[in-house]
Order: sequence, then structure tokens, then C-alpha cells
Amino acid sequence: MGPGVVVTGLTLGALAVVSLLAFQANGAQDRTEATRPSASPTASSSGPSAPATPTASATPTAPALPTGSGSGLRIVYSVGSHYVWLVDPKKNPQVVATFAVTPGSVEPTPGSYPVYSRTATTTGTDGRQIEHVVRFAQQNGVVFGFSAAMDGATPTTDPKAKTGGIRSGRPEGQLIWDFAPNGTKVVVIA
Repeated sequence: MGPGVVVTGLTLGALAVVSLLAFQANGAQDRTEATRPSASPTASSSGPSAPATPTASATPTAPALPTGSGSGLRIVYSVGSHYVWLVDPKKNPQVVATFAVTPGSVEPTPGSYPVYSRTATTTGTDGRQIEHVVRFAQQNGVVFGFSAAMDGATPTTDPKAKTGGIRSGRPEGQLIWDFAPNGTKVVVIA
């Protein structure tokens, strides 16, 4: 097999993965639109992969899983791009879902952490009712975890408050909840 055949095969494989991710992101948008409460005239949408996230970039497809993001069953969170990947090496493709999130005012230090606590519903530090809280780290008095606001809102981060809540849309919050029982690995990357 010549080098041209290998390059062509790799290119076709990459295009197939990108197409699949775009299809999944489009389906996530359709599900989110169907479950989102009526938006006010000032509400904004940032793109197909995270309609309730005003700070996310409007990209047509989610970025590929970064290299160096660990191995095995895991959630990968990038503090640089504010994306989450749910990775299950037993599935094909291994990336089960990927979506943009909105971080709190403080980011967790890159590393690997186990999910240690889950709460179905509670009140967030911003006073909103939240659901599907999946906590994975505590640093300098700040608790880090994923959650979704029950009203679908993604709050503007108050830089004066030290919060580690990483918010997603409600459908994505359900995905994390279903994917990550206690002990699931969360890999935080730069």
C-alpha cells in the first residue's frame, strides 16, 4: 500500500468523523430547541452545539477530542475551549458526545479526578434551580462540577464570586448525568 493510499484513507476517515459530529451536534440542537422554554426577545443563541450558551463560539462542528486527554471511560473538559467530550472506548465512535459549556468564575487545575458526588436537583450559587449536578474536584474552597439550570439559562459569570459550576444545556446535563456515576474519571485539560 503506497503513501498516497494511506493519506487518502486517513483523509476520508477524518471527513467521516467530522460529518458524524456535525450530524450529532445538529440532532442535539433539534432536541434542545424542542425542550427549551420560550425565549425572551433578548435571548441569544450561539450555534448548533450549544444553543443556550452565549459565550460559546459559533462553530459548525465541535472540535475533535484533544490528544493527551487520557484513556478509558472518561469525561474530558477543556478549560481553554470550554468543551466537554464524553468518551467510551467500548463504543464506535469512542466520543459519545461533545458540546460547549459555560464555566464558573474559577477553572479547575488540569489533571484527572473522580466523580465523587451527584445531586439530582438543588440551588446553584447564582440562586437558580439546577439539576444533574456531577461534582469532581475541590480546590481552595471551590467545588467543581457540571450542572444544568432548570430554566435553561446559562448565567453570566460574576468575577467577584468564586464559583466552579460548569453549566451545560439541559439535554447535555442529562447526558453527563447518565454517563457519569460516582467514580467516573474526569480529565481536565488546558
